[in-house]
Amino acid sequence: MAEVLIYGSYGYTGEHIARTAVDRGWTPVLAGRTEAKVTELADELGLRSRVFDVEDAADQLRDVDVLLNCAGPFARTAEPLARACIETGTDYLDITGEIGVFERLHRMNDAAAEAGVTLMPGVGFDVVPTDCLAAHLHDRLPEATSLALGFDAVGSFSPGTLKTAIEGLGEGGVVRREGRLKQVPAAWKSRNVDFGRGRKTATTVPWGDVATAYYTTGIPTVEVYTPLPRAARLLLRADRVLGGLLERDAVQSVLKRLVDKRVEGPDDEELEEGFVWVWGEATDGRDTVTSRLRTPHTYKLTVETALLTTERVGDGDAPVGYQTPAGAFGPELILDVPGVQRLDD
Repeated sequence: MAEVLIYGSYGYTGEHIARTAVDRGWTPVLAGRTEAKVTELADELGLRSRVFDVEDAADQLRDVDVLLNCAGPFARTAEPLARACIETGTDYLDITGEIGVFERLHRMNDAAAEAGVTLMPGVGFDVVPTDCLAAHLHDRLPEATSLALGFDAVGSFSPGTLKTAIEGLGEGGVVRREGRLKQVPAAWKSRNVDFGRGRKTATTVPWGDVATAYYTTGIPTVEVYTPLPRAARLLLRADRVLGGLLERDAVQSVLKRLVDKRVEGPDDEELEEGFVWVWGEATDGRDTVTSRLRTPHTYKLTVETALLTTERVGDGDAPVGYQTPAGAFGPELILDVPGVQRLDD
């Protein structure tokens, strides 16, 4: 089996991935920036460990086949780790959902391809199910010119996810128009969507597929929606006239401290009982096709898709250069995850 290193292995999601990997007979190297946390988990699981900052990663990866980055915010960790992977011939994966990260790594495509390295960001809930649904819709309607995706998740969030979301507050939204990313106001557009359990008011969000779905399908117009509580929609719209209050460092620092004090992430019962409906619609201006997925809880799904894609990349099944999950492995990838169902209208 390929030599796998999990960076950020002691965070909420990284630890779940590491524990599940061991349960399945893997022996990954655990790594991160904080020695006590890395070594404590590695000792408990009987695994090797390494402690290093992302800027020093190249010295630690020369004997590693695949690096799975679980250390967010990925805007700070993805690019230096990906550059180290290109230098050392190590395939790079991460579980980001950050549009800026997808775009920056896409610009590294030529260097990665020349080095024989696969760069595959977004191998968790962001963006595997929506990416696979986008590819499936494109197969159903190859001439589609517009793609709308969305998700309706049941369950809470990890501290890391919330901190990444806080860093994006006040930055507005993003959609893709005519193949280009376009900045739009927060809560820019709403529509009624039946994600799979009745119609809800859904609002545009700057989800990773705004970047990745275009690379997977070539469809030039992409929007992503999710239901938001009315209070959240009003807050985001109010921030447009408050001068970017939510973007200020002082406000974000307070919110992050609240996360540290009060948020632990979903417990095991929630992971087992939670689920997500994923919806997609593609149109060519005349015909429209709609498909849905029902998946396990977001974090449970992330564990499964991260390990599945890491294994396939380690086996040499992925093309080199920048890749999206569905671009590399096809729309059926998500159906290899236990508990996922796909429905076509």
